[in-house]
Amino acid sequence: MNSIPEGDRPSRDQPYFHPLAENLETSYIAYVSEQNLLVDESGQPESHLQLGYFFFNKIANGHYTARHTQAKYLT
Repeated sequence: MNSIPEGDRPSRDQPYFHPLAENLETSYIAYVSEQNLLVDESGQPESHLQLGYFFFNKIANGHYTARHTQAKYLT
């Protein structure tokens, strides 16, 4: 596995996140430093396969309905 060259690595003194990510081939849970987060400005609806598991029960009247309890993180 190729690692990021030491001079290009993100600082450890910043928050890291596990965003729901997707590309043209698949959806996945990423591990990203704050400096590498990007805003999705596409305006397209999210289609990550685990979106409903973590946040929503269903779509009603064209909108997601929120879960009343938080799902446990999958490991």
